[in-house]
Amino acid sequence: MAELEIPDKYLGDCARILAEVAATGRRLTRDELDTRRQLGRQAAEDGYQLRALVGLHLAATRTSWPQSASTDAATADSVLAAIEQAVDAFAEGFERAQRLTVRREEAARREFIDDLLYGRSDLGRLAERATRFGLRLSRAHAVAVATGPEAYTETDSVPRTVESALLARFSGRKILITTKDGRLVCVAPAGQPDVLRHFAKQAHAATDGGQVAIGRAHPGPGGVVHSYDEALEALDLAKRIGLDDPVLYATDLLVYPVLTRDRQAMADLVRSQLGPLRKARGGAEPLLETLSVYFDAGCVAAETARRLALSVRALTYRLERIHQLTGADPSDPMHRYTLQTAVIGARLLDWPAKEL
Repeated sequence: MAELEIPDKYLGDCARILAEVAATGRRLTRDELDTRRQLGRQAAEDGYQLRALVGLHLAATRTSWPQSASTDAATADSVLAAIEQAVDAFAEGFERAQRLTVRREEAARREFIDDLLYGRSDLGRLAERATRFGLRLSRAHAVAVATGPEAYTETDSVPRTVESALLARFSGRKILITTKDGRLVCVAPAGQPDVLRHFAKQAHAATDGGQVAIGRAHPGPGGVVHSYDEALEALDLAKRIGLDDPVLYATDLLVYPVLTRDRQAMADLVRSQLGPLRKARGGAEPLLETLSVYFDAGCVAAETARRLALSVRALTYRLERIHQLTGADPSDPMHRYTLQTAVIGARLLDWPAKEL
């Protein structure tokens, strides 16, 4: 804002004070300092810049400089000390008002984010508030959630690093980057998957190898919380069944909720197909891990043996032992699907650690 556009009301009775200081050499009174702070607060609330306001005070000082001060060093020193006091008190009031405004903005942003990700607010009102934070909730959005070795807040260096990287590349995009329950969160329009991919890349690096899950895109104000929930469920699922992929897509994991929708049926399958493994020396866990790695390796014996740090002969023995105990041959396509489904169910239900 140009200097000339700032009203003189923010100077208060500065000219009178300088005249009295030049005549008496006094300091500013407590009431005068309080008035200067109030003027600074008002100027901040009215949206003026501190730099321009300081310039206004210096220009006013030059204009109203007492003539007696030009030849009297003591008077000049008193006037300069007084204007220093006045500007310092004015700036203090200005900065206090700015800090209060920032805290209010932060509180409003946090309230909006909580309402957005919990779906607690009226959706129509939520959509109106979203425009203030750069989102158009009438469109479809997708959410990515990143987790790391520690909990993060918006003031931590990791979220700021990720946000800076995204804004540097997508400065014109309407995206929201924040934290929630210690995780990093990115909300982006559905038609911009490159944003979430870049977020995943940056978050994975900034969190020292943390995992990122991306929910599916959903339309409307309620679509954000739906996508956010899917991303959280993907992270939880990965933890339960041991998925260590750096980036998880909810679309790729839809089969798992289907498999566990009938928990009792899945528990029966696990007990009937894998229960006999408990009879093995060392219990069921080593053979269950063998099956899991075998299926992950595409049923390739050499690759499975490498991942398990076994010889191919030792692996073959384990697979034969599984066949003997369960009656199902992991290498037989007819048995493979049932066994693999049972293995997935065992991981989802935390068997054999938990009884079914």
